[in-house]
Amino acid sequence: MTTVPALDARLRVDRAAFTLDLALTAAPGEVIALLGPNGAGKSTALRALAGLLPLTGGHLRLDGRLLAHPGQHLHTPAEERPVGVVFQDYLLFPHLSALDNVAFGPRCQGRPKRAARAEAAAWLERMGLADHAAARPGSLSGGQAQRVALARALAVRPRLLLLDEPLAALDARTRLDVRAQLRRHLAEFEAVAVLVTHDPLDAMVLADRLVVIEGGREVQSGTPAEIARRPRTDYIARLVGLNLYQGQADGHRVTLADGTVLATTEELSGSAFVVFPPSAVTLHRERPDSSARNVWEAEVTGLDLHGDQVRADLTGDLPMAADLTPAAVAELDLAPGTRVWVSVKATQTHAYPA
Repeated sequence: MTTVPALDARLRVDRAAFTLDLALTAAPGEVIALLGPNGAGKSTALRALAGLLPLTGGHLRLDGRLLAHPGQHLHTPAEERPVGVVFQDYLLFPHLSALDNVAFGPRCQGRPKRAARAEAAAWLERMGLADHAAARPGSLSGGQAQRVALARALAVRPRLLLLDEPLAALDARTRLDVRAQLRRHLAEFEAVAVLVTHDPLDAMVLADRLVVIEGGREVQSGTPAEIARRPRTDYIARLVGLNLYQGQADGHRVTLADGTVLATTEELSGSAFVVFPPSAVTLHRERPDSSARNVWEAEVTGLDLHGDQVRADLTGDLPMAADLTPAAVAELDLAPGTRVWVSVKATQTHAYPA
């Protein structure tokens, strides 16, 4: 028996210099993260799902109910959709207490004031904010405000929860705690959630499935593990911290467009991708006498601290990123402009069909 998706959408939005054309489906309880560079169409997709931006083509169906279909001149207004939204800046009402912010949605849906406030109190308790019910947004921390915004979105009992960069306004320390809390709340949410984020860690931790958008189109989708292991564009490779190349495979060799050959352990034929992490790259001042079959000359163009490592940007036969310890950088006397030899063992590469 075929399961009908809770969310079934084809979002087409034509704008002056940009067109979004994106198909999205999701099962009940599924969390989808939309990832992509600036201008890719993530926020446009979110606004179209919310009803804040009309479709110019396609359709939107939620739990079998058709909410938008330009061909049928149907556009359900945002306030009539069973959708909850957590905006990047939360947009809490500054003159209302946390309790009344959360009660606002149920009140708009026609519930009596006392019932709406009781429901809001229960949501604040679930969020660990019962002691802050009387507080106004201006006196809340970033993490507390984010949880009030989430409670407000959930209090309307949405069948679709939209989160627009929900952790972007938080400092790094708060972000860790709130990300863990948000993951727990999303795991308990029985309907569909769609998350827009620039942060790959947010996406990897919070989502069941990633949909990567570039230029208004899907370029890859899959579980976080699938995306991380087999990126298909430079943007995704950078996002998950891999060096990515595409060429023609013949056995254990992949030849790139410029003639550079990469040795791999996988045996393939035809168009293929090859990836390896920056940590797999070893730098030398002289041509190495080692077992590595992948050896090239390169020039250091940049050095940046990357966690407890130094990320070296390299140009040459094969542009790439390399991660080194600060001690290795000092020992090799590296600086922008330094000529080096690069080696990568075939066993540290991963090749797969393009």
